[in-house]
Amino acid sequence: MSSVVTNRFIHCHNALIKERKVRSSRQFALSLDYLPQSLSEILKGRRDVTIEVLRKSVALYKINPNYIFGGSGAMFSYEEVHKDSGQIVTVVTDNQDEERIVHVPVSAQAGYGGQLHDPIFFKELPTFSLPDFRFKSGTHRCFDIAGDSMEPTLYTGDKIVCSFLDKENWEVSIKDNFVYVVVTKGDVLVKRLVNKIKDSKVIELFSDNSFYQPYPVNISDVLELWFVKVKISPFMPSPSNVRNALHEEVDNMNATIADQSVLIKNLNGTIEKLLKQNRARI
Repeated sequence: MSSVVTNRFIHCHNALIKERKVRSSRQFALSLDYLPQSLSEILKGRRDVTIEVLRKSVALYKINPNYIFGGSGAMFSYEEVHKDSGQIVTVVTDNQDEERIVHVPVSAQAGYGGQLHDPIFFKELPTFSLPDFRFKSGTHRCFDIAGDSMEPTLYTGDKIVCSFLDKENWEVSIKDNFVYVVVTKGDVLVKRLVNKIKDSKVIELFSDNSFYQPYPVNISDVLELWFVKVKISPFMPSPSNVRNALHEEVDNMNATIADQSVLIKNLNGTIEKLLKQNRARI
């Protein structure tokens, strides 16, 4: 008869298959460097799972050891449930169990909305940390900017670091005209928002580039919201460019002052002429 630990391991295996985290039991076994035939024996209750298989499963698929050995907590340690709404957010931690900032490059954004709870997808993305105290607590993401819709605020190649916004608080915490990352099933959008959830169950998305028209998105279509806190830009203007731009501004200002001086001089001449005409009449 299978042990309790083995039965819990089987439940985790079945959950991974059901949620399509792995395609098959064979793929699951091979990913653990384990014989598919031996895994089949475990799944049929003919042998117990080994400590080595459990260790690799915990490391690769983030199976929760507390669940496996004690029956407490969620099946998977990557399922961080926010206490206010029960919304699950996948996180990545280091060896000290410190949460890392996951970087989602442009190449990964197309499928991001469909893989929000896939530990393998997030495990393959780069992660980093920042020394700023603002990023020492809470869940954060970093997204690449692509396209010109948010110019001149954000340019292609910029990166934005964002904090997770709990779904339970969207109606009251979305601030009008601030920049957010809006995640839907098919898109990762960086826009300014206007909060119309209370009245019409939508958020309105605005671009900083006036070429693009605003449009609404039903709040039911939004999977995640991230509040943009920091921009990281790879571009630094050269000193010569800054100096040339400053000189151009000064030249324009001098030209404007000169034009205004001519207008004032002409106006004074006209006033003096009118005054002389009035005195002659008197």
